[in-house]
Amino acid sequence: MSSERVVNLTASNGEAVAFVDKQIAAGGMKDVYASPDKRYVIAFYRNALDVAARERLDMITGTYRERIFDDEFGAYWSRLFCWPTATVEHEGRTGVVVPFYAPAFFFEHGSFNNDMLKIKGKDKEGKWFASPNNQFRYLDERERGSWLSYLQLCLRLARAVRRLHAAGLAHSDLSYKNVLLAPTQGEVCIIDVDGLVVPGRYPPDVVGTPDFIAPECVATGHLAMHDPGKSLPNIRTDQHALAVMVYTLLLLRHPLRGRKVHAEDPSEDERLSMGAEALFVEHPTDASNRIRTEEAKPTELPWKDTDALPYTITGPYLAKLFERAFMEGLHRPSARPSADEWEVALVKTVDLIQPCQNDDCDQGWFIFDNTTKPCCPFCGTPYETPLPVLNLYSRRGGSYRPDDHRLMVYSNQSLFAWHIDRTITPNERLAPEHRVRVGYFVYHERRWYLVNERLEGLKDASTGSEIAVGQHVEMKDGQKLLCGATPNSRLLFVQMVNPG
Repeated sequence: MSSERVVNLTASNGEAVAFVDKQIAAGGMKDVYASPDKRYVIAFYRNALDVAARERLDMITGTYRERIFDDEFGAYWSRLFCWPTATVEHEGRTGVVVPFYAPAFFFEHGSFNNDMLKIKGKDKEGKWFASPNNQFRYLDERERGSWLSYLQLCLRLARAVRRLHAAGLAHSDLSYKNVLLAPTQGEVCIIDVDGLVVPGRYPPDVVGTPDFIAPECVATGHLAMHDPGKSLPNIRTDQHALAVMVYTLLLLRHPLRGRKVHAEDPSEDERLSMGAEALFVEHPTDASNRIRTEEAKPTELPWKDTDALPYTITGPYLAKLFERAFMEGLHRPSARPSADEWEVALVKTVDLIQPCQNDDCDQGWFIFDNTTKPCCPFCGTPYETPLPVLNLYSRRGGSYRPDDHRLMVYSNQSLFAWHIDRTITPNERLAPEHRVRVGYFVYHERRWYLVNERLEGLKDASTGSEIAVGQHVEMKDGQKLLCGATPNSRLLFVQMVNPG
């Protein structure tokens, strides 16, 4: 039996809570204690909170929490946020009650060399997955995931940030320190939610984490908190941090940290390179901030070689957003892509994914680049077999027009409701009946087939013949497949790459 004291309290929501009087962790502002059953923790602030900070905590655990979690989609958001449920008072200190992280967010296998870094059982902070040195030098390969899983992580992260912003909230410190990742499961969890900013009402506690602070905040960081010229964290600065997160998780390098030196003094150089003089390392017309590949460690290549792995390998949708985020919007916050735009682009990008034909490829997947000779950028393996691409069209007026959305086909790839109906979106609102695939693709004897599992009214518009549920149709270049007779039904135009 443990002799450690258990403290029983009544939380602000009236529930009975308890904690073991033994500190298990400490952050910049709080000390953390676990409940006896390890279902939640209580994090106590070291310093007394002023009236505004206390009021903000009450709103975060009350009104704002209810808006997000007390509806039909609450269970979905509970997977993406570790959101405080209540506050407590104990011996003059204020604490927040926070659910324990899901098991997927703790390292199961630890680091190399018999867990030399002692990370087994520790939180899966995003920093472990955002650089090639951390990921390939230190982590057990069973913790890493594939390139597809990082696209899925980014998608869920963008969706969670979109929900925050829709509620009028900003995280204020979005970074790989406050985002937990489980790549092998494709899961994300945003933490440290008790510091949320309500623009115009509750100011931020912190400016942010280096690498993720928006340039305008870095440039005005020396000004007093209430100086009218000081830029403070808000939804626009979250948008910058989100763009940096997506870039670093997919390309394992920072978009602004290159070779350019602005001042001899390191602190002044940092202030300029990440602030007023920030420059995208892949800027197409200004190469002065390219990364020095000759100084990179072996484990950092080819990731830090922007010629070998340029941002364009992420596909057309993400590439356009990176250009807006790190060129057009870097010093003009209003031009930055929203979380919703990142979410839409990531959904379309996942539909462009293709498995590498090299079983030994570290990344396993790549984005189809719309060439006639697709090739994996990570290992150089070309795609040799015939490859169908489905171009999605929707009826507008009296004709079908392109939706700027394509679906790459691979063996056992699925066709879903959102591919065949332009009004269906794959997000938290997706109805249960739309989560089940309606068809799938099979490659047999150098021929590709679409197997119709649940799609009523599927027709080969090229021949007029129907493909009933349970039947299949061979896909050919130039073929048109009509996915039903409703005004929202899409037309799938088949394009064959490597037709053979």
